[in-house]
Amino acid sequence: MLQGPAVQMAPFVSHPKYKVISAGMPTEQLHPEANSISGESGRTDGSPRNPPRDDLKRRTLRGALVSTLGQGATFVLRLGSMMALARLLAPEQFGLVSMVTACTGILDMFRDFGLSMATVQRATISHAQLSMLFWINLGVGAFLATICAAAAPVLVAFYHEPRLLWIGIVVGFGFLFNGAAAQHRAMLQRDMRFSVLTALDVISFIVSTSVGVAMAATERSYWALVVMNICPALVNMLGIWAAYRWTPGPPCWRTDVWAQLRFGGTVTLDGVLAFITYNADKVLIGRFWGSQPLGIYGRAYQLVNIPTANLNSTVSLVAFPALSRLQNDPERFKNYFLKGYGFFLFLVMPITVGCALYAEDIVQVFLGSKWSAAAPACRLLAPTILTFALLNPLSWLLLSTGRAMRSLHIGLIVAPAVILGELIGLPYGPGGVAAGLSITTALLVLPVICWATHKTPVTAAETIKVVMLPFFSILIAAGCALAAWNFLHLITSPLLRLIAANGVLFSVYFVVFWFVMDQKEIYFPLLQEIGLGPRVRRGKPVPSASSGL
Repeated sequence: MLQGPAVQMAPFVSHPKYKVISAGMPTEQLHPEANSISGESGRTDGSPRNPPRDDLKRRTLRGALVSTLGQGATFVLRLGSMMALARLLAPEQFGLVSMVTACTGILDMFRDFGLSMATVQRATISHAQLSMLFWINLGVGAFLATICAAAAPVLVAFYHEPRLLWIGIVVGFGFLFNGAAAQHRAMLQRDMRFSVLTALDVISFIVSTSVGVAMAATERSYWALVVMNICPALVNMLGIWAAYRWTPGPPCWRTDVWAQLRFGGTVTLDGVLAFITYNADKVLIGRFWGSQPLGIYGRAYQLVNIPTANLNSTVSLVAFPALSRLQNDPERFKNYFLKGYGFFLFLVMPITVGCALYAEDIVQVFLGSKWSAAAPACRLLAPTILTFALLNPLSWLLLSTGRAMRSLHIGLIVAPAVILGELIGLPYGPGGVAAGLSITTALLVLPVICWATHKTPVTAAETIKVVMLPFFSILIAAGCALAAWNFLHLITSPLLRLIAANGVLFSVYFVVFWFVMDQKEIYFPLLQEIGLGPRVRRGKPVPSASSGL
């Protein structure tokens, strides 16, 4: 994955009043009294800072490729670390750390107060505004670290577990590191410098995983998980500072950043609500069933969620800045969103269905036999993860067009329904909670799609049409895979059985989606644009990927 173009790191220097950072605009459109500044090289020669809109498609597609490769590497590393840690540490030790992160992790929603997204979404932003946002982020990070330390004794009393005290205190340092890097990272994303961002993410994960596994192998202690929790933030901060050598000016309280604060505050509140909603299950299981069932449930949740979460992170990194640049061009915006949404679902659906069909073998291969109790929860949680895949990309649509308040309103309706489903399933243990969560989220899919797309460039009918293509493809593939299981279950090795079964599932799915659903004409040209597809020399030309883009 690691693409290593030389990162230009000249310092960013500007007058705090007039210098303006553009988002995908030629410099001639900026303040007439200011020379434009290139965020990638620090030039003041009038050259554009971001690519012109004609170049947006190429940079979006290549950014998606780079991010996908990086997330693929991270996915392999994450699975490897999960397999190693599951064999080195006991379920109770995972449960201890989950007790802290499920509660104090809500503070993570405040780590940049949504201001990095506000920086990316804005058409223009001045050096003074960016500096003020940096100092706000740093102050928020320090405040959250203090809150996290103060909350540690409360967690000890709530769970009746004294070991949680120092876990809570140490985890708080991650907030300080994240706050210090938030605006530098936002500017790299705004510049669409995805190679740099991806490289830093992978490097930080390699370092943290190496340290964590080494500690688990030598100490056999839950502190390995604690260090893995904060190490990525520290490594990422140092790398981002080196990659984007911008020095903030002193804070100026007269700087107008209220628009960014309103947007960021709404996004943050929406994130807090989502965190409470989708972590209530872990809090309830830990409180009423104990650390061991929570550790098993948490491993099952992570195992089935990792592929979808990684892919969502990959596509969001590219989609949000690209769609933000197109918010005033409804037709191009719609085409970008629908193709990105469709491609994301195309990748996610077979992975999620595979987790449901082959949960026992997946747990056996990746976690080991002592985690066999996680298989039922893994299967029951698969529909929940599929609904996440259907609904999470709608945030690209809402936030890139400035509809953060609508996203919050949707969350206010979804939260009580989801928590009610979890409470109904709680008397039946972790499996009951997983079933309640999956049933509730599945019932919410259609209403949320209709509400989110109302009066936007994308209609609900267009969105549902995109969903139906991979959905029908995976239904056919799942039927074939179940039929083949009559023979495949005779394979004695769980690993070989899992490979063979998924080979049938994915092969049938790809054939149906690409050829029966006739989607090859859409995605082959996109692969050509990023240099992965075959070049057509003669005969009927392949449709251009730029059609509609």
